[in-house]
Amino acid sequence: MAKHSHRNTILEAGRKVMFRKGYIGAGVRDIVAEAGVPQGSFTNHFRSKEEFTKEVLDLYFLDLQCAIEAALGDVTLRPRQRIEKYLDIITGRLAADGFSRGCLIGDLSLEAAPQSEMLRTRLAEIFGEWSAPFTACIAEGQASGEIDDAIGPEDLAEFLLASWEGAILRMKVSRDAQPLERFKKIVFATVFKDHTHET
Repeated sequence: MAKHSHRNTILEAGRKVMFRKGYIGAGVRDIVAEAGVPQGSFTNHFRSKEEFTKEVLDLYFLDLQCAIEAALGDVTLRPRQRIEKYLDIITGRLAADGFSRGCLIGDLSLEAAPQSEMLRTRLAEIFGEWSAPFTACIAEGQASGEIDDAIGPEDLAEFLLASWEGAILRMKVSRDAQPLERFKKIVFATVFKDHTHET
């Protein structure tokens, strides 16, 4: 049980350190210091920093999928409202951290993807898994006439997530909600405008 406990502690510490220092800046020494465990504990559980980062990324995405399910899985809401709920959930999470950290998927896409083919491949898979429920939600909205169908649901889902990641990057500089709120205001007034209220 102690080894299992150390493993989870190290992974959680790694997530925190990578948010602060990035993939390149987060050394094994920093991670074990954050975890409060001996350096040997890292090598006992992980073959490399690359493998370790993939596990941190997978855990982060698992947590993100809970937010996706909470929002896009809420069938009491119309598709457009579900997308808005997701963005609001993430905004709340970012606000809880004082807008000082962004999205680990975006951070690693910028920093780790050029360094590691393994991580680049996993990030590509994650983007596909991430956009799929948005594609389905948008398709449902287009079928009901709520969302304009001039652009296909896959393209709209990819646009939504890529643009949202850009807003999060901008937020890391301003350290406030303004880039996120601006993105939501514009996207719901244009691309995801409510077509059921048009005359």
